[in-house]
Amino acid sequence: MEVERASSESKASPVRNIFLVSSIAAGVQFGWALQLSLLTPYVQLLGIPHKWAAFIWLCGPISGMLVQPIVGYYSDRSTSRFGRRRPFIAAGAALVAAAVFLIGYAADFGHLSGDSLNKTSKPRAIVVFVVGFWILDVANNMLQGPCRAFLADLSSNDQKRMRIANNLFSFFMAVGNVLGYTAGSLKKLYTILPFTHTKACDEYCANLKTCFFISIALLLTLTTLALTLVKEKTFSEPEVDSAEEVVKVPCFGEMAGAFKELKRPMRILLLVTCFNWIAWFPFLLFDTDWMGREVFGGDATAKGKLLDLYNVGVRTGALGLMLNSVVLGFTSLGVEHLARGVGGVKRLWAIANFLLAACLAMTVLVTKLAEKARNGHPVATTPPGGIKAGALALFAVLGVPQAVTYSIPFALASIFSSTSGAGQGLSLGVLNLSIVVPQMIVSVTSGPWDSLFGGGNLPAFVVGAIAAAISGILALTMLPSPPPDVNNSKSARPVITACH
Repeated sequence: MEVERASSESKASPVRNIFLVSSIAAGVQFGWALQLSLLTPYVQLLGIPHKWAAFIWLCGPISGMLVQPIVGYYSDRSTSRFGRRRPFIAAGAALVAAAVFLIGYAADFGHLSGDSLNKTSKPRAIVVFVVGFWILDVANNMLQGPCRAFLADLSSNDQKRMRIANNLFSFFMAVGNVLGYTAGSLKKLYTILPFTHTKACDEYCANLKTCFFISIALLLTLTTLALTLVKEKTFSEPEVDSAEEVVKVPCFGEMAGAFKELKRPMRILLLVTCFNWIAWFPFLLFDTDWMGREVFGGDATAKGKLLDLYNVGVRTGALGLMLNSVVLGFTSLGVEHLARGVGGVKRLWAIANFLLAACLAMTVLVTKLAEKARNGHPVATTPPGGIKAGALALFAVLGVPQAVTYSIPFALASIFSSTSGAGQGLSLGVLNLSIVVPQMIVSVTSGPWDSLFGGGNLPAFVVGAIAAAISGILALTMLPSPPPDVNNSKSARPVITACH
């Protein structure tokens, strides 16, 4: 049995340290926003076939399912002189930079390797892109898990500090979203780095490349500041009871053991989180497509007016994502006050899930009103201003439950793992499984499910609304409330992480 003992004298770190570590989320999310807003057209520019595209987009949940628990397991047991979390955060940031460089220069590397500029498909560029994209997803998962675990370590069993830390992390995710969407909307941004425009890389490609350079600079700057200014407690070799034999268990065996030994609060938390993300993923995957197809009545596979309508709808959806990120950021700063106002974090999470269910259900109403408005026009036209405003309002309002989703489940996981003596890294990695598994389910089943009802996004959104309502009911009726806040300096105790 491996035993890790934390000092009983440990105290919560100053808020400025939590602020610095949380700010890394802005650099990470800047890159994610670029992926959501710019990468799909770039994939088409490289001529990636549909079957490849489906394979590429599945790498996110697959890598998240494997990487975060593994990294969490080893970071919990790290005895590096640089700390438990910081080496993984530094390695993750470096890999993100390398992956983004590969993605941005995929067309150039492909051309240098023999891709023809006159052909639609660029196979060598595709290979570079796929390698870079997989590395990027692995690196992001390698970075985010230890960041959240580091925040839990800095909070040192102080539940209020844990909630504040996760709220700040959510806030900086919103900041990164706003910066990423803003950068992606600037069509001439590449002019500040003119060397990005090459024979193999047109203006759109050069703009993406420039955005990625800014993303790398922001992430490395924030990571360097956080890891330089925030010190982490180092741990010596784990102590072993002399009466017991040391048995080294593989990481996957440890993960299986972690599931078997989960306490009831963590089991319920995983269940609520699973339904919560079954609700979120249909909208996160198809939000701009819904705006272009159902609200604006466009068609991505058509030509002429219908294609133009679809593109206008997608750009309007991007504006909705910007509004969503602004609301997400401001709400993240007020989650602690909202929780006190409604009577606790579990009640706030339940209310947020009911609000999510209502918003997803409202997409049906907005869609039907848009269809009714189009029926009286023989020529395809944009929807009336009131319908567009209603759709954008849904995007904005969804920022409220999204802020709760990005903070409360992770704070509860940290609190429950602290009270049960489990390792923060592995516990957060296990929680991540209840996020990526729903993502894989939605990615694989949403297409056939929508086809059963004639296509479109509404069937998946309706399923999401039902899942959100179930998640809210479970949070309200079954999820245990976290233990009351205590004075950490008086109640701190050794934290033991056992490997059976």
